[in-house]
Amino acid sequence: MSLPAHLPVLRLENDDPASTLESATWALAALIATLDEAATKPLDDVLTANAHRSAVLEAVGLVQRDGDALTLHPSYRYPDGPTNRAAAQARLSAVRQAVAAAVGERGESSGWADLDDEVLRNQGRASAGTGRAIAGKVVPALPGLAERLDLEGSRILDVGTGIAALASALAEAFPRTVVVGIDVLERVLELAREELAATHGEVADRVVLRHGDVVGITDRAAYDLVWLPAPFLSENALAQAVPRLIAALKPGAWIVVGTNPAGPDPLRRAVAGWHAVRNGGNAYDVDRMTATLIAHGLRDERQFPTVPGGPVLVAARHAGT
Repeated sequence: MSLPAHLPVLRLENDDPASTLESATWALAALIATLDEAATKPLDDVLTANAHRSAVLEAVGLVQRDGDALTLHPSYRYPDGPTNRAAAQARLSAVRQAVAAAVGERGESSGWADLDDEVLRNQGRASAGTGRAIAGKVVPALPGLAERLDLEGSRILDVGTGIAALASALAEAFPRTVVVGIDVLERVLELAREELAATHGEVADRVVLRHGDVVGITDRAAYDLVWLPAPFLSENALAQAVPRLIAALKPGAWIVVGTNPAGPDPLRRAVAGWHAVRNGGNAYDVDRMTATLIAHGLRDERQFPTVPGGPVLVAARHAGT
């Protein structure tokens, strides 16, 4: 038994294209609910417990049936509960933003400030999965970085920290490291303080929150690792931020930049562009981001995919030693 590696591009060739779009929305809802439940229950039990929901996933090729056994598409079989929860929350956040667009709650280029607290929390909690990917996949693959982060007093900068979920994941993974999280939104930093206070652990003690704009960073040679979620910055802000962040790296340290994967078809490319404009972001793809880092004198560039549909992480190293 095998599952298709790729699903067909959505086609609207019937007499009622909107019904196809609505059905696709319900299929996404079924996937989100399944992933969310799989965070706390065995996936096999989740798939068999709700036959009608799993039938929707089967109809779109996300579930394969072999007798009574159901198998979820390999792209969505995650290794642990937190990753399942993060994947579900990321997609739920996207659905909430799509609903806001549909009812005209926000105009173009209004940015993240207008999102409600629940969307900000969902988006932030989803970023913990990226933090775990950085710690588990990226750091071990970047020469010298694991050793740096194992030293007392090592420092990580988390740009656009949001509710500090990614910062907390990194602080947990590297117990000798202080993670500095900056964000331009004071409101989201209040949410971050609430999240950190709820942990009551030494991890929270090593997460330092700062209110500020990335384009105003003045730190010099201060960090062993800088994390930059590039899609959340406008193109103008990104152009101003990159040289400042490079200056904030210690000699030989690394910057890791989250970028959106290039859309594999016209629909996903168009949606990515609209989404970026609505959120005050940019449409940089992996290749353009890599070229930008090289143009600023960084070296040893490399790329790391994350989860399906998730960001591609671009890493590059400060030229100093």
